[in-house]
Amino acid sequence: MKALCWEGVDKLAVERVPDPRIQNAHDMIVKVRYTASCGSDLHLLGGYIPAMEAGDVIGHEFMGEVVETGPDVTKHQVGDRVVVVSFIGCGTCWYCDNDLWSLCDNTNTNPGIGQGLWGYEPGGIFGYSHAMGGFMGSHAEYVRVPFADHGAFTVPEQVDDLSAVFASDGVPTGWMGAHLGGVQAGDTVAVWGAGGVGQMAARAATLLGAEQVIVIDRLPERLAMTAQHVGAETLDYSRTDVGAELRERTGGRGPDVCIEAVGQEAHTHGPEYLYDKVKQQLRLENDRPIAIREAIMSCRKGGSVFSLGVFAGLVDKFPRSAR
Repeated sequence: MKALCWEGVDKLAVERVPDPRIQNAHDMIVKVRYTASCGSDLHLLGGYIPAMEAGDVIGHEFMGEVVETGPDVTKHQVGDRVVVVSFIGCGTCWYCDNDLWSLCDNTNTNPGIGQGLWGYEPGGIFGYSHAMGGFMGSHAEYVRVPFADHGAFTVPEQVDDLSAVFASDGVPTGWMGAHLGGVQAGDTVAVWGAGGVGQMAARAATLLGAEQVIVIDRLPERLAMTAQHVGAETLDYSRTDVGAELRERTGGRGPDVCIEAVGQEAHTHGPEYLYDKVKQQLRLENDRPIAIREAIMSCRKGGSVFSLGVFAGLVDKFPRSAR
């Protein structure tokens, strides 16, 4: 089959790779209909996620048609349309029982890498390095889905394929940011990043009753889309002091909830960006935590900051004492 493979820093190639096959009784094979690129895929491309190997198939947001099932798969049949969760959970360990699928004890086949980097191993994830299990990703014609009864969901007839793929990652991630960030009716919410996840977080904040939602980015097309389709206020960080502008729009207090949806390759301007960029290029730090740092410093006293972005390791100048 054809698949999109990582071949080194800033190198991707469409290549012929072996078709996936059933390896365990709980597996199924899905023919991909839609696969989406996540902002976190850019971190793979830049070489900032550890334990990537040449030839790895990337991608982790997808939906498709079931074409083969293992003998233990009972919830899905050949021909079903399914949307697949990007993280792989077994459904039976302590973490899965407590709805913490991304921390599953049984799906990462390379636990030593995660333990060395982060203290504990994460669960498996499709197409996201051998630190996350080394699973083939979704930017391919077919994908093997382990623990299929737990991590795949049948798409209702009234939902089209393109709408369904958003339920794999983008929509639930954005919802999690607003929900776990504690958005309440009447709140002012600021979202860093007007990409797919940032826009979903802004929509979720509105659904939860936020009175004012402000989305921060620098790309005109993203800001225009956010204003038109989400109905949020927008702020171009390249043209203003973000913290000062947010205080001005919120009566001097700052937002009640700040949601960071950018991650480890955040951009800004001035000496702060240069400082982080140089240290990252020299591998003196893995991440450029500009957006999360700005969110912490902009949030009102006693407010809530929730980070959705992916961070891989070492960061610098992190304002832990902010209140």
